[in-house]
Amino acid sequence: MITLRIAELLEEKNLTRYWLAQQTGIKYQTIDGYYKNKIVRYDSYILDKICHALHCTPAELFYYDDEES
Repeated sequence: MITLRIAELLEEKNLTRYWLAQQTGIKYQTIDGYYKNKIVRYDSYILDKICHALHCTPAELFYYDDEES
């Protein structure tokens, strides 16, 4: 299963979802959906904005667990 590591990255950097929403210009509800891994289809525009704000690469943003499906 592929999951986003937004929660981990924000915690590591001591940042909040509200901060991320403000930095990216993306609605808090959308950020919250990505944060809670409720998104089924990822929007490349949003992922780009998140990576830019968190100074990370897409590879750092995603986690893949091949045993969970």
